[in-house]
Amino acid sequence: MDLTFCIKAVLLCWGTIFAVMLTIAVTMSYLWFCGPNVIDHFFCDFDPLLELSCSDTFFLKIEDIMLAVPCVLCPFIVIIVSYVYIIFTILKIPSVTGRQKTFSTCSSHLAVVSLYYGSLIIIYLFPNKGNVKKILSLFYTVVTPLLNPMIYSLSNRDIKQAFKKLKSKMSSAL
Repeated sequence: MDLTFCIKAVLLCWGTIFAVMLTIAVTMSYLWFCGPNVIDHFFCDFDPLLELSCSDTFFLKIEDIMLAVPCVLCPFIVIIVSYVYIIFTILKIPSVTGRQKTFSTCSSHLAVVSLYYGSLIIIYLFPNKGNVKKILSLFYTVVTPLLNPMIYSLSNRDIKQAFKKLKSKMSSAL
């Protein structure tokens, strides 16, 4: 992968997301808000904002789904296909130790991706209302980024040794 390809890929991603968000923002600007102006959520998310509108939001919801599916599904499919190839490549490694080390490295990334996409899929594909969506939204906006460095650092040898020392100190204190 050369620099030109990287720049083109980044510009394509940024341009696509900018166009999608601009389309949704322009469409949302035509909504009429006549009731309360307090969002019952932790942050200004799409669904709670639409709940405040007095306008018919059916078209906007359909537009959102049509625009979101390629933006969410395409990266998800690329990640799944990549992991299938990675798993098949790992299984070809002749030594058991080599396979274990490689799976250990990949498992941390897979855990973070599963946490993030799992909570997003549950929130946006299943019609939950109220506190369940709030908790899951908190999960993918706060908990996953918080756990991200911890999950990746668990594969670090120094961190493992520090946890072992902490565990032995705690067990000797009890």
